Amino acid sequence: PSSDGRAKSVYAPLASGQARSLRRSYAQAGWTPDTVELVEAHGTGTKAGDAAEFGGLSIVFDTECDRVDRQWCALGSVKSQIGHTKASAGAAGLFKAVMALRHKVLPPTVKIERPNPALKLESSPFYLNTETRPWVRSDDHPRRAGVSSFGFGGSNFHLAVEEYTGNQKA
Repeated sequence: PSSDGRAKSVYAPLASGQARSLRRSYAQAGWTPDTVELVEAHGTGTKAGDAAEFGGLSIVFDTECDRVDRQWCALGSVKSQIGHTKASAGAAGLFKAVMALRHKVLPPTVKIERPNPALKLESSPFYLNTETRPWVRSDDHPRRAGVSSFGFGGSNFHLAVEEYTGNQKA
């Protein structure tokens, strides 16, 4: 978790505070965001909120990572399917990410006809995943996802999760 600290208002998220939460999460997990292939964003669909969230993600996944390839991480939000569930929004996002890991599938985010061109997705680490697809990965690390839940007053939470790869019974 982290806080945006002093901001213009309770409704004005800051990318720097959200980036702090991401950094802490991956440090505690013991791996870097350049191995994350799915981010379940808070994704409120608001101009200020989504710009701040994408800014925080870009700071950590682009500026602070050594990867030079583009569009390697699927980005989505369960809110496009179920709406904003207020206090349970983070739980809904976590469930979506855990099920994606369990089934080895990158789930779609629906109702995206025109992504905000100011985000410049094509030159970022992210792509909006709008269709269900197999989650294909290399053998150098397990499937990994990040889940964000950002709230009023700059309370920021980001959770790093990875698939279980131990002994599995068929």
